[in-house]
Formats: sequence, structure tokens, C-alpha cells
Amino acid sequence: MPIYMDVHNVPGVKAKDVAEAHRKDLLHQQEYGCTCMTYWIDEERETIFCLIEAPDKDAVKEMHNKAHGLIPNKIIEVSSSVVASFLGRIYDPEEIKTAENDLKVFSDPSFRILLLTKMTDPVLLQHQLGFEKTNELLIRHNETIRKNLLLHRGSDVEHGGDGFIISFTSAANAVACALAIKKDMSLIDTTILGLKMAINGGEPIEKSNKLFGDAIQLANYLCAISNGSQIAVASNVKELVIKDHFHNTANSLLFLSPQDELLLQLLFNKLEEKWQDAEFDIPEYCQAMAMSQSQLYRKTTALTGMSCNILLKEFRLEKAKELMKKQHYTISQITFDSGFTSPSYFTKCFKKKYGLLPIAYIDMLH
Repeated sequence: MPIYMDVHNVPGVKAKDVAEAHRKDLLHQQEYGCTCMTYWIDEERETIFCLIEAPDKDAVKEMHNKAHGLIPNKIIEVSSSVVASFLGRIYDPEEIKTAENDLKVFSDPSFRILLLTKMTDPVLLQHQLGFEKTNELLIRHNETIRKNLLLHRGSDVEHGGDGFIISFTSAANAVACALAIKKDMSLIDTTILGLKMAINGGEPIEKSNKLFGDAIQLANYLCAISNGSQIAVASNVKELVIKDHFHNTANSLLFLSPQDELLLQLLFNKLEEKWQDAEFDIPEYCQAMAMSQSQLYRKTTALTGMSCNILLKEFRLEKAKELMKKQHYTISQITFDSGFTSPSYFTKCFKKKYGLLPIAYIDMLH
């Protein structure tokens, strides 16, 4: 049966009230074929997240409505293993004792600090270095990251081919872990790997339909503009680090202002919407951003280190690589599905950027 997470935004919410609402859910869960697994309550942020096994989303809504009338603001389907990796549990905390009135009252916030690491595509590394050297480099990289995430109480949420997603409950631990990784990795290895790191905080459900999707997305954008010598840190994490009295003495952290973060998100969100549209060019980009061409060029260059033309082209190239990994497409299919106008131009751009032809990259993948 599917597992769902829902979010309730309740002004002034208190842990005891949520415990009582959860008890009412348990009384009615069988009527709707549901199993209420657990919840997270954050009094400061006034959010509640429930984890429920249910036939569908409607069953979750109807059960809540019958039990206490608190209808979720949003519901998404989740994987229990991914929830456990991000949040540390999928059932009530074991150490919570039942009170005299049979209530399990606990306040356990779901806000997490995420450290993302990104590196050069391993297929491209193998093309450059050969299989044996690439494998040795990746082993050193993985061992360094796993050693430090354990030392700093992080949880390895996801390890794709080109990086890690690590979840922390503490902003100070996340920053300390990133700095330790940077210190332990040799400069040569870091340069060859093209290692970049970014830290952002967020809730399990915001705008995205993916668990922690919004927090991951901004962290990815921050990684994209990081130069590798500094760890990009989101403004919401900076505030928490200051609260924890963490002092950056090595100038190893890159902080953006909230205004620049918003601009960064807008720039990349428009690319996410339009990258497959071959007619989406710089004039359309300007229109979408409500900027003149000179404004867009100036702001994009200042923020990303790339002109808007290069940013658009490189974004499409990265998306083309993602398409290649999903299925054995032809070069023509990849060209037009990634917003390029001709196979020859796409091939030229790919070769210039990655050092090999698209067909050679596909052959190495498959």
C-alpha cells in the first residue's frame, strides 16, 4: 500500500494538541484503510507533517476530516526508506513515554539541513583518466565523505553517480562536515573531481511534489555557481550557523544575500520550464525575467560567472546528458528533446564542453 506524507500549517500549534489529534486519527484509521505511522511537529515554524499508509490521498483527507477536521495543505507519496534517511525514523520516537492520559507528547521538528556534493560525471572522468585511476579516485572521495558524515552525525540520504545528499539536524554539524571534507580531500583530487558543495535547509514538503524537493533544488543551484574553492551556504542556514556561534575564519564559505538567492532561483526555474523549447532564446529569457538584455547579461554574469547565452547552452547540455542516461536515444532525438536546433550544432557544443562526441558518451554509458 502507498505511503503518504501530508503537511498541516497551523498557526499557534502546540505539541500536546497534535498528540491529541494523532490519537483521534488512530481511532478512525481503520474506517478508511489507513495506518497512521507517525508525525513531526515544529511549534516554531507552526508545521505538522504526518506519515500515513493509505489506499490513496482521499482516504488520508477523509480520515483527518472525520477525526479532527484538520485538512492537509498538501499530500505527497513517499518512500519509507527515503523518509527514514532524511528524518531518522518512520514511527514514533522510541524514547517517548506515554503520559497518564495515554498521550505520547513530543516535539520533533522535521526541518533538516542538507549538504549536497557534486562532482564531474564519472563517465567523463573515465574517459579522461581511464577506468583504474577513476575508480581509485572515486573510492578516496567516497571514503572521505562517508567518514566525515559519520563523525558529524549526518545521514547519507542519496548517493548518485555524481554526488551525495546528506541530511543533518544541526546547521553547525553540516557546515563542519563540509569544511572537514574540503580539508581532507587533496587539492589535486578536488580539482580533478571538480568537487562542489552547497548547504541548504528546508521542510519535507513545500512547493515540490518530491520529498525535500525545494531544499535540494536550491542546493543544486548553489552548487552550480560555486567555484569549488568555497562551500555555498543558503541564507537560512547562515542564520542558524550564527545562532550556533559558528565562526568562519578560513573564508571557505560563500554566502548569497536573500535577494541574490531569489534571483538565482528565478534564473534556473525559467530554464527548468523552457530548456526543451528550441524557440526559447535570449530575448524570450529576458521577457520571462522581465529584464532588458543588458540587465540579464549583467546579473547572470555577476551571479553565475557565465553569460546568459552560455548558461542556457550549458544547462541544455547537462539535460542532454541526463536524457542519455535514461534511455538509448538517437543523437537526433537528444538534439531536439534538449532544445538544440540541429544535430551538428549539438555535437559541436557537446564535444567542446565534455571532450568527446555524444555517440562516444552513449557507448560508454551502455
